[in-house]
Amino acid sequence: MSHLDKYFNRVPPDKRRSAAIAYMASLDHIHSEYPLIAQTIVKELKDQRSHLKLIASENFSSLAVQLAMGNLLTDKYAEGVPFRRFYAGCDNVDTIEAAAMEEAQKLFQADHAYVQPHSGADANLVAFWAMLIYRVQNKEVERLGKKSIDELSVEEYERVRKLLVSQKVMGMSLNSGGHLTHGYRHNISAKIMQSVPYEVNGDTGLLDYAQLQEQVKREKPAILIAGYSAYPRLINFAKMREIADSVGAMLMVDMAHFAGLVAGKVMKGEFDPIPFAHIVTTTTHKTLRGPRGGMVLCKNELKEVVDKGCPIVLGGPLPHVMAAKAIAFKEANSPSFQDYAHQIVANSRALAKRLGERGVKLTTGGTDNHLMVFDVASTFGITGRQAELALREAGFTVNRNSLPYDTNGPWYTSGIRIGTPAVTTLGMKEMDMEEIADSIIELLESTKPAMDEKGQSRSKVEIDPEVLGSVKKRVAVLLKSYPLYPELVID
Repeated sequence: MSHLDKYFNRVPPDKRRSAAIAYMASLDHIHSEYPLIAQTIVKELKDQRSHLKLIASENFSSLAVQLAMGNLLTDKYAEGVPFRRFYAGCDNVDTIEAAAMEEAQKLFQADHAYVQPHSGADANLVAFWAMLIYRVQNKEVERLGKKSIDELSVEEYERVRKLLVSQKVMGMSLNSGGHLTHGYRHNISAKIMQSVPYEVNGDTGLLDYAQLQEQVKREKPAILIAGYSAYPRLINFAKMREIADSVGAMLMVDMAHFAGLVAGKVMKGEFDPIPFAHIVTTTTHKTLRGPRGGMVLCKNELKEVVDKGCPIVLGGPLPHVMAAKAIAFKEANSPSFQDYAHQIVANSRALAKRLGERGVKLTTGGTDNHLMVFDVASTFGITGRQAELALREAGFTVNRNSLPYDTNGPWYTSGIRIGTPAVTTLGMKEMDMEEIADSIIELLESTKPAMDEKGQSRSKVEIDPEVLGSVKKRVAVLLKSYPLYPELVID
């Protein structure tokens, strides 16, 4: 049994062998059609086998999930929802989408699941417009004594349209760890609504619920968003719902980063968004370990409008990806996935603890979830971009990330974000996290800015070659102990 089998529902040897044969056969056929593409897929496999994947938003999906996307389902148009399509010949797509919906509803104990979004950003757009239509448009149409928006005159429709785009949304700012789709001014979310971001506390880096309550009462948003891409602590969704209710706002939770921790029963009670949010969005990869895609979960009252994601925002759904989502949801609804989700957090805490013990400054001082952000500017005297480049050269794949109130801006940054979902999928445990932390620190301590002809550079680095060689060897030894997809044998 390989390390991955423990978390991929303990796949038996015969199934592992058949999956490997199918996978290699597909690559062989692709090679016969377009050698460069097949060669690059193999190169990516080699690359991921030779680097520790510490990007918090990435993971490794099962071969079954990957294989489900490579078939004739990609050729079918299926606008509409199961058993109510605008194209003929969707019987089999109906079965697949209905299965994915059912698996998601069981997994998250949600009233309704909409599995068509192509990404988390798409899911958020569906959610925004669903709430705006439900909260604003439908009530205005009813007030005008009409049955639907189609009955409005041109003048009436224009008034409704202006009402829709005058609504206010509040989400955690990008600098505080929020996501760009939560109202970042360069994103469409800040252009279809008035965006008023909220920040974490400048001293602690933590979300201050009392401060947020005051801001919400002052701003009175239509939509309050809870969720993050770089916040290392839990959010109390019961409190967030109380705050939203205090001004009659709808609570939207974007759990794209931590959906796997909800599915794996790590985030329970007040930290489980499903019972408290009006609407929940997510990606289906990241901690959930499925295919790249999105999903919307909602209360029954929003079901009808959410199911109109097409034509509101989306075009045709992707049946082959919905098939892969169904498999991923089924994989996640298992005791082994719960073990996996708890190990993600155990590993994350162990990694953060070791970094902190060695003098690295972490945002909020640690983590309660799958990720952490640490300050490389004050600890090592380099930018986030320089740290990212140095770590990649040594065999770590990470991403630079802004710190709260970061003076280095979003391109260079002062921080690095790392997470443990992918290395946990490989089977690594707490002792391995200590080795990773020590290697990261050793590498960054030997890294310094490389000056350009002007005597300055925020993106180039010089690394002590002896230390670089040593860290590379340590990474290679660790990866050899936990091989990625060991059943795939390549030259």
